[in-house]
This record gives sequence, C-alpha cells and structure tokens, in this order.
Amino acid sequence: MKQTVPIYLASASPRRREILAMLGLSFSVEVSEADETIEATVPEEIVSELASRKAMAVAKLHRSEDCLVIGSDTIVWKDEKALGKPVDDEEAKLMLQGLEGAVHTVYTGVCLARCRGGDIEETRFVDAADVEFALMNDEEIDWYISTGESRDKAGAYAIQGLGGRFVKAIRGDFYTVMGLPMCSLYEKLREIGVLTNEKRQMKETER
Repeated sequence: MKQTVPIYLASASPRRREILAMLGLSFSVEVSEADETIEATVPEEIVSELASRKAMAVAKLHRSEDCLVIGSDTIVWKDEKALGKPVDDEEAKLMLQGLEGAVHTVYTGVCLARCRGGDIEETRFVDAADVEFALMNDEEIDWYISTGESRDKAGAYAIQGLGGRFVKAIRGDFYTVMGLPMCSLYEKLREIGVLTNEKRQMKETER
C-alpha cells in the first residue's frame, strides 16, 4: 500500500504512535491543545467529539496543505460513567477494585481531518470493545499500582503492559482498548484514498 499524503497525529500518546507505525505509516506528531471539557454523557458522543476537536485544532494549522490529521480519544466506561486517568494511587486502587471480576467497555473515537485546497473534510468513527477483568485481590492491585503503570492510563491500567495479565477476555478489537482501532483505521484510510494499492492503480491506468 502507498501513502498518498503527509499525516499528522494530533496526540502525544506513545501507544497511538506505535499503532500507526505498525500500519507502516509515515507521520509527524503535533500535539493538540484542544479544550477537552465536554457536557455530553453518551460515551460514543464523548469520544467522537473530543477526537474531532483534537484533529481540527491541528488541521486548521495545515489547511492550506494537502495532508491528513488523525485525532483520537479513548474512555473506559463502567456503571454509566467514564473512568479517566487516576489523580493518585488511591484513586487508581478504587478504579481497579471496581473493574476486577467484571466487564467494562472501552470506547475509542477517531477523526480523520483531510486538508486540501484550504478546505477540511472530516471522517469520524467510533469503535467499542468489552473487556472482562479477572478477580484480583488487594495484594495484586497494590503490586500493580506500585509499578507506576496505572498513573497515566484511563481506567488505571494498560492492556498492552503489565495490566494485560488481569484481562480475562476481550470482545472486540484489542487495539481499540490500546487507543486506536487498527483494522477500522486501515479501512477508512483506504476509503478516503490516503492509502492506495499501487498495483491496482497501475492496472486501472493501463485500461
């Protein structure tokens, strides 16, 4: 597959950088300064709107270019509320105690902001995955918190790290939980022409 335009990732997340690299994309990181205060209470609406704000904040700086900006937002949803990043170890413990032995849902919203000729066209989508945690005792929770991994993670865990040992099952895309749904993103990039099949293009040109 050939990448047709420069790509900017509107996120400082190392997990999202890793996923884009796994897709074989060439990209630059430009962290968005978008306002993340939001009144929406439906998880799909929350992640879709915040992903759009992040992407558009960066896209407006590059609207005269021919490029793509990717914005994304992820939340952990349990008992009708979002679990963000814990403010301290005590809050992390409360979050993990609420997740252990139960199922929660992770929502990731993505916005693809296509800049071209001064215009910006948005493509949004949301993916969700259910995550089932194994039973955990306080000793295990305290150990995990002591590793420091939970401190900057929504829901106080990282599925791709040490926290993965507590994940009993996933129904959905692993990468949605990690922060960027890889398969859906790949398909959308193909749909909007940011990724193209060079051999197919050559055959169509020959016709």
